[in-house]
Amino acid sequence: MSTRLRIAAAQLNLCVGDVRGNVCKIIAAAHQARDELRADVAVFPELALTGYPPEDLLLRPDLHAQVREGIEELKRGINGIAAVFGYPHQEDHRLYNAAALLCDDVILARYFKQHLPNYGVFDEKRYFVAGDRACVVDIEGVPTALSICEDIWMPGPIRQAREAGARLLININASPFHLAKGEERVALLRQRAQQGEMPIVYVNLVGGQDELVFDGESLAVDAEGQLMLRAPAFAEGLFPLDLQVNGNVVVQPGERRAPLSEEQSAYQALVLGVRDYVNKNGFNGVVIGVSGGIDSALTLAVAVDALGAERVEAVLMPSRYTAPISIEDGKAVAEALGVKHSLISIEPSFQAFLDSLKQEFAGLPADVTEENIQARCRGVVLMAIANKKRNIVLSTGNKSEMSVGYATLYGDMAGGFAPLKDVPKLLVYRLAEYRNRIQPVIPRRVFERAPTAELAPGQKDTDALPPYSVLDPILKLYVEQDKRPEDIIAAGFDEQTVRRVIRMVDRNEYKRRQAAPGVRITPRAFGRDRRYPITWGGRDS
Repeated sequence: MSTRLRIAAAQLNLCVGDVRGNVCKIIAAAHQARDELRADVAVFPELALTGYPPEDLLLRPDLHAQVREGIEELKRGINGIAAVFGYPHQEDHRLYNAAALLCDDVILARYFKQHLPNYGVFDEKRYFVAGDRACVVDIEGVPTALSICEDIWMPGPIRQAREAGARLLININASPFHLAKGEERVALLRQRAQQGEMPIVYVNLVGGQDELVFDGESLAVDAEGQLMLRAPAFAEGLFPLDLQVNGNVVVQPGERRAPLSEEQSAYQALVLGVRDYVNKNGFNGVVIGVSGGIDSALTLAVAVDALGAERVEAVLMPSRYTAPISIEDGKAVAEALGVKHSLISIEPSFQAFLDSLKQEFAGLPADVTEENIQARCRGVVLMAIANKKRNIVLSTGNKSEMSVGYATLYGDMAGGFAPLKDVPKLLVYRLAEYRNRIQPVIPRRVFERAPTAELAPGQKDTDALPPYSVLDPILKLYVEQDKRPEDIIAAGFDEQTVRRVIRMVDRNEYKRRQAAPGVRITPRAFGRDRRYPITWGGRDS
C-alpha cells in the first residue's frame, strides 16, 4: 500500500540572538505548513533558534537559558505536525550543533553535527564538540536520517546513515552565499544521493547577517540525483515536497526555479544584505554620498531596491575639482530613483582646513594630504547627517579599491556598511548594466567616463592604478586564490605591475581592518575570510 509523506521546507529569515522572535517564526511557519500545505513535517534551518552564526553569544549562559525556554515553547506551540529544527544543545558540559525532531510535544531524536567547518567564514570548532554517529528516525513510515550542513559535503555521514537503515536524508543548513554556490550545491547533492542511494532534502537559511548573506534556494534530489525541488533564492517561504512510499521512497516533482545569472544573484545578495543590516540593526534609513560615478550610482540603486526611496538620502558634495557633469549625473541618478537629494559644497570646510594648517604645511608641496582632506570633509558631512537623523552611512568603495588601499581612512571609507566591499570594479559595471536593464536609472556617460576621485586637477584612477581590466584579474589570483607573484606573472601579467599591485595589497591591511563591514559575494572576502596581520616581516620581500 502506497502512502504519502509531505515535507515542507521552511526557508526562513531568522535573526541572530533573537531566540524568542525565531521561536515565534518557527511556530507560525509550522502552523502554516500544517494548515495550508497539509504537511506531515516542517524542516527548519541549522541553528534556527539562535540564528547563524551566533559566534561568541554561544559563550553566554543566558543564551542557553533562552534556548531551553524556546524549546519548551516549541513543544507547547507545535502540534499536528512534526518539526525538524537546529539549535545549540548542551550536554555533559559539552556544546553540540544539533538537529532535533519534535512530534506531539516530545523530542523524538537528536543528531549532533559531525563535521564542524573551521575555515573561511566558519569557526565552529571554537564552540562545538563534534558528534560521531548517525541518527535515523521513523517519519510516517520512512526511516529518515538527520544531518547538518557540512556533513553533506563529506562522504562519511551519508554512508553511515545508509548503513543505519536510512531511506531518506534531511540536511538542515546555514550555507552562506557566494557566486556560483548554487550549482556547487546541486552537483554535490547529486553525488551524495547516488552514493547513499536515497533522496536528500536540503533546507537552507535565507537572510543577511553582518557580512554574510544566506541565499536560501533549498533543494531536493531523488535517489538518482535528479533535481526535484529548487526553492527561490533570496526569498522566505514554505516549499512542499511529496514523497510516495511503497517499499521505495519516490520523490514527486516540486517547485523548480531556474538558477539565477551571476549578475542577478550578486545584485539580489547586495539588496538583501543591505536590507537586513539596516532593518535588523534598527536604523531609520541610509545616507549616501553621490559623486556622479558608477560606484555611488550602483550603491544608491541597491539601497533603493532594499529599503524604498523614502528611506534613502543622497548627498552631492562638490569641491573645486568637481566637474559639472559629475553633479549633473549624480542628480540624474537620484531623480531617476526618486530619492531625496541635496547639494552641500565642501569648498568652505576644505579651505578652512587649509587655512588652519597653513603654518604646519609651510614650505611643503601639495600632495595626497590635500586630497585626503577633501575626502574627510565629505565623511564628516555624511556622518553628521546620518547621526542627526538616526540613519547609517553607506560607503561606496568597491573591492578593487579596498584591495590596494585606493581609499581615504575617515573619508570615503567613512560609514557603517559598505555594500560593494566585496564587488570588484569590473563586476560593478556589470551589475550597473543589469540594474539599468530593469529600469534605466544610470546615465550612459557614467559608464563611459574614465573613473576619477576628482581630488586633484584632471585626476583619473589610472594615475595611481593599472587599468581595472588588468588590476581585477591580478587581485583575483592574489587575494582570492593565494597565488604567488611568480604564478601570476607566469599567467601572462607584467612583472612590474604584479609586484606593484601585491605591494599595495599587503601594505594596506591596516586600512581594511578599519573599514565598515560589507556584503560577501565572492569565495574570499576581506574580513571573516581573509585575515592577514597588519605587521609582518616578509611583507616587502
